[in-house]
Amino acid sequence: MTAFFYYFLLPLLVFQGNDNLKRYEIKRAKQEVNITGKGSDPIWDQAAILTDFQLPWNDEIPQPTSFRALWTDSSLYLLYQVIDLDVVAPGPPKDKRGVLPSDRVEIFFKAHGEMNPYYCLELDPRARVLDYEATYYRNTNFEWMWPAGQLEVLATSTPDGYIVEARISLQSLIDLGILNDDRSIDAGLFRGDFFSINKNTTDVKWISWVHPDSEKPDFHIPSAFGKLKFVE
Repeated sequence: MTAFFYYFLLPLLVFQGNDNLKRYEIKRAKQEVNITGKGSDPIWDQAAILTDFQLPWNDEIPQPTSFRALWTDSSLYLLYQVIDLDVVAPGPPKDKRGVLPSDRVEIFFKAHGEMNPYYCLELDPRARVLDYEATYYRNTNFEWMWPAGQLEVLATSTPDGYIVEARISLQSLIDLGILNDDRSIDAGLFRGDFFSINKNTTDVKWISWVHPDSEKPDFHIPSAFGKLKFVE
């Protein structure tokens, strides 16, 4: 019996929480997902589709974002499909900090249900990864990296935007204290939608699954998180 399989045989706790807390169920896949950066594996049809994203600090309707996730005994798989009619992704292809001025999708994870620390993955249309560890409030360590060999990210451009796929090992989620005993993850799902104002200037609209309790754009606060729940 693998360590992963044993872990998921632990007693399942009652999934409770604030009635206003948003939740997404991650279904178990029948086989490993073949990630290509295109979301083309038919097994993605088994995943619930989350499209409930908003502009918390803007009255406009955001460009659409969809999110799917699946899990197996070895991995958590993520799929973002993004409509973006003005993709911005400057800088060298392997520049981690180049993600900061780029269009991107993001997932933040609390460790042990707290933000001390929490872990952030910001993934851009060129499959660049800004991975970092942080503690509340906004004490970030950009030198930190996701455990070696435990994260794979692929991306592709589409005529109307981009797609990002990721594979995260369950072992890394366990080791970092992200995967809770009740088979849930405290996570925030976000997107930075950059757009060109002129040849040399861009601006950004911040898109979120949850409406954070903040008057200005801020995803680095407890109210920006929801629950991802592993289900059979």
